[in-house]
Amino acid sequence: MENVQSIKQRFEIIGNDLKLNRALEKAIQVAPTDISVLVTGESGVGKESIPKIIHGLSHRKHGKYIAVNCGAIPEGTIDSELFGHEKGAFTGAVGSREGYFEVANGGTIFLDEVGELPLTTQVRLLRVLENGEFIKVGSSKVQKTDVRIVAATNVKMFEAIDKGKFREDLYYRLSTVEINLPPLRERGDDIHLLFRKFSSDFAHKYKMPPIKLTADAAEYLKNYRWGGNIRQLRNIAEQISVIETNREINLKTIQSYLPERNAQLPSLIESKKAESDFSNEREILYKVLFDMKADLTDLKKLTLELMKHSNSTQVQETNKSLIQRIYGQADDTPSATPPNRSIALSEHTTTSTGNHQTEIVQDEEDEDNYLLAETVEEEETLKLEDKEIQLIKKALERNSGKRKAAADELGISERTLYRKIKQYDL
Repeated sequence: MENVQSIKQRFEIIGNDLKLNRALEKAIQVAPTDISVLVTGESGVGKESIPKIIHGLSHRKHGKYIAVNCGAIPEGTIDSELFGHEKGAFTGAVGSREGYFEVANGGTIFLDEVGELPLTTQVRLLRVLENGEFIKVGSSKVQKTDVRIVAATNVKMFEAIDKGKFREDLYYRLSTVEINLPPLRERGDDIHLLFRKFSSDFAHKYKMPPIKLTADAAEYLKNYRWGGNIRQLRNIAEQISVIETNREINLKTIQSYLPERNAQLPSLIESKKAESDFSNEREILYKVLFDMKADLTDLKKLTLELMKHSNSTQVQETNKSLIQRIYGQADDTPSATPPNRSIALSEHTTTSTGNHQTEIVQDEEDEDNYLLAETVEEEETLKLEDKEIQLIKKALERNSGKRKAAADELGISERTLYRKIKQYDL
């Protein structure tokens, strides 16, 4: 069995961190077996190296090795990619196709970002792990495969399980052995080594002298938080190698590529996203309700103004049921007034609703004192929405379709009028 140092040289792994060495030791130990392995760690820590080591040291090393980025394949086609499909299984399936599990029979499949798999695909994958069986899309024939599965994820799996995004039984099948790679910020002494390796590679690639760090610049790199881990460090090394003409990099120069403010940001956010999402939805709902309340208040004021200044008996009669509904005097409210008695809405009344005071009074002798007069009879109450549509249409007609002028006449904002026009398809 090869030791850790020889594995580092063979697979070009840089670093002497204890956690890194422990992860490599576990990979070496499980490689000769067919145990499923789950590689965990933050994005950019180099998780793709572990399955290559496991495959290279296993008895499957002469078989195929296929790496699949589960997060990069659309949900509608991932089953076809992994398990294959038959001709006519779906639109565009002009022929049958072998999936990765069929092609890699006898070899190893690396499922990167396995936490992004759809739940339906997770069920199919669980069957492969349990008994080595799968069914092509559009087929009823069960096929066998002998594949070693190594998966990787940067998702917090137990949180995903709690949210119903990942099957708990699949997690335990994948993580027979779990190998965790430490983030770069926890490998302080390895950071300068990695930077020097990348600098040397880019100097050879671009045919220029390698860059060197001053002592304070190297210390700054060591204490930086590296949210993007090794991937971020490699990109910084490449930028500096190409851009800087002075090949000795001091603290000021390195800070221009790595601002101090970013060094204080945590690489992972531990907040509960579900609660945050609910809070945002609740705020949006409150805003909608407040807008609706404001619209209703505007409508009340507008209707009262129209009733006060209108001399048309027909308009008064058609608006009465609307006024009663708005201010709680609906037609179905019990009343002491017998049928066929005249009722009126007086200007000097005392019943209060919002900022207005109204009262239903009875008088059969002096009808000139009334703003409204109507005989109570059985009739269909006009819906509030219908009346609102009528008012908006009339305002638009009087103002030749000019929304701003119509909104001013109605006593509402132009935004509210626009929303109403869209709501009622006017």
